[in-house]
Amino acid sequence: MADRIARWSVTAGGLAIIASILGILLFIAVEVTPLFQGASVESLGEQSLPDRGVGTGAVVADEYRSRVAMLDPAASLTVLDVASGEVISTQDLKDSIPPRSSDPSDEEVGAAEPAAADATNADPSEGGAVDGALLTKLRNVAGRQMLAGATGDGRVLALPIGWKTVFVGDVREVLLEDPEPELFELDPSAQPLTAFDVGFDEDNATVAAILADGSLAVVRRSVEENFMSGELTVSFERHEAAGRSGVSQLALDNDQRNLYAGAEDGSLTWWQLNAGVPQEPQVIEGGAPVTALTLLIGGRSLVVGRADGSIEIWFPVREQGAEFNLTRTRSFEPRNAAIRAFTPSMRNKAFLAIDEDETLGLHYSTSERTLWTGNSPLAGAEQLFFAPKGDGAFLLTGNRLAQVGIDNPHPEISFKALFGKVWYEGYEEPRYAWQSSGGTDDFEPKLSLIPLMIGTLKGTVYSLFLAIPLGVLGAMFTAQFMSPGIRRYVKPTVEIMAALPSVVLGFLAGLWLAPRVEKVLPALLLMGFGLPVAIFLAGLLWRALPRGFRARFQAGSELVLYLAVTALTVWLCLSLNDFAEAAFFGGNYQDWLLNTTGLRYDQRNALVVGLAMGFAVIPIIFSISEDAISNVPNNLVSGSLALGANRWQTVARVVLPTASPGIFSAIMIGFGRAIGETMIVLMATGNTPILGWSAFDGFRTLSANIAVEIPEAPQGGTLYRTLFLAALMLFAFTFLLNTVAELVRQRLRKRYAQL
Repeated sequence: MADRIARWSVTAGGLAIIASILGILLFIAVEVTPLFQGASVESLGEQSLPDRGVGTGAVVADEYRSRVAMLDPAASLTVLDVASGEVISTQDLKDSIPPRSSDPSDEEVGAAEPAAADATNADPSEGGAVDGALLTKLRNVAGRQMLAGATGDGRVLALPIGWKTVFVGDVREVLLEDPEPELFELDPSAQPLTAFDVGFDEDNATVAAILADGSLAVVRRSVEENFMSGELTVSFERHEAAGRSGVSQLALDNDQRNLYAGAEDGSLTWWQLNAGVPQEPQVIEGGAPVTALTLLIGGRSLVVGRADGSIEIWFPVREQGAEFNLTRTRSFEPRNAAIRAFTPSMRNKAFLAIDEDETLGLHYSTSERTLWTGNSPLAGAEQLFFAPKGDGAFLLTGNRLAQVGIDNPHPEISFKALFGKVWYEGYEEPRYAWQSSGGTDDFEPKLSLIPLMIGTLKGTVYSLFLAIPLGVLGAMFTAQFMSPGIRRYVKPTVEIMAALPSVVLGFLAGLWLAPRVEKVLPALLLMGFGLPVAIFLAGLLWRALPRGFRARFQAGSELVLYLAVTALTVWLCLSLNDFAEAAFFGGNYQDWLLNTTGLRYDQRNALVVGLAMGFAVIPIIFSISEDAISNVPNNLVSGSLALGANRWQTVARVVLPTASPGIFSAIMIGFGRAIGETMIVLMATGNTPILGWSAFDGFRTLSANIAVEIPEAPQGGTLYRTLFLAALMLFAFTFLLNTVAELVRQRLRKRYAQL
């Protein structure tokens, strides 16, 4: 009965362990799976708007998608309740667009004194309307809560939109703040504008437009504060430059430093603005006609839509020196019809695109993914607006408004983004990079796992480079050559080393060992050559002593000689540190390293980790290897010695092959210990996720990355699930490694079972 209970208990415990491991694996897999699910877009209904008979306007919405504000060609601002379709308010902005004076040169650029404007019956659809109170072109400014419209007489009305939230009891209500429209005069000759765009920040505003004669006009409004009196001075400056023929699209970033134009001949033009002054443009020829243009959040990535349905991502790339060139970095699968309009997300690098076939698509720039495509819920939609929270969008045409809901939880993730080279904004070429967050949402997250995988292998290799020779050879010497009296103290002492907490080793490595290694690195290099030579010479010296003299000492006592020689060699190398640095490295090894190899020396680097983590792994490899070697049957050893083999021949040809399955298991367990180590690499590497195998660089491992990032990762977010993916990779890699190790161990066991 006792045997049965014990057998059932052991079996139940083993099954429980297996079930626990599988449960952990299942939990991690469940957390990772949503990363690779696509986005969904669903229609939330369509509404009729008050028919003003003036064509399509422009629309923005509050962050809750409960209110929309629409600017129509009659210069009327309408606020609509989305749920009920009820018009909340209507405001006539014609007073903000006073009639021009008879002599345009008499007007101050950008000045707009309020004046009553008579109602007119002119049709705004006629592009050259002479009544300045009619808006012939309207748009919502990319990535901003702003509406803008161009008048038929060469001016632009910019209308920043602000919302405020109030609570009446438990009921939330969103109200439109009083708008403060600004009028900018672009063309003193009062001709309609071909294209325009607006850039705004807290203090300054810039409007750029292509005039009727094809030239470029830029008007900049600047606000300067007198630091003594606090008085604000508003000034307007207007600049003109040669434009490009056939320009139909303009895009101006909100920093007001970069202006892009797309033309009907397919060319792209990039002007850099210096305080509103256009510099010499850069022109990229070729391609299908440009039909849509917008800038993604941050104003660095330009989205170009063409008549052949292609969608491209361009941004400035630094070439040799300080020169930047506008470069196409990504392309999406082309549509079947010309791209009609874009709208960018205010949260990330996503954008919506609609084409002439009424196909609506959701795309993400960084991962180069088309997340969703489907039929537009509103035929003929001319205006798009991505809701501020990125959870919906509005489509507008004529007197029809449609809303769509968007579920897009993890657009940043793709196989290429995780394991391939990605051309990030501001980078000179595609590369692997990990940077989970930036200072603002303007910066795209960089979630490549390749630097972390390389860092994991790098730390493991450098630690095993030290641990395997010392652990295995130390176990061999202890089991076969050391005297039993000394072995009684050595083996327990080494095994106690395994009980040292890794956080203590990491603390000592980062704060004590790293600065000392930096000071005595030339001496460490001398030790790498000097110690093997010195110990080898010590062995020759011991063998050269008379046999009678050596017989006075117990076998294995030569260890004392080796220890003395080791201590003397270490002291000598440390004493020669400055001499070696001056003789071989010109007096400064860090400068020599940088100038000769291009490598920098980081104080916390792979060499320090190899020493510290090797110290943690050595006891594991030593203990298991020593047991395997000690368990080799004595009759094999005695038989080999009886046949005339010396002690070293017996160890090399009989003991080590017989113990090889156990030694291999020890190495694999040490490998698993090193690959999963967290605290040592967390505290001693500098945690820099860079590529490269240099011993003098820092790195970041998968396990350390999880420890660093998980406190800052919102539950259920992309970073949160990416960290679970890293854990799944560690789990899978360890499982695969252990499986292969067990197969190899069984093969070795069968091979040497006949000895």
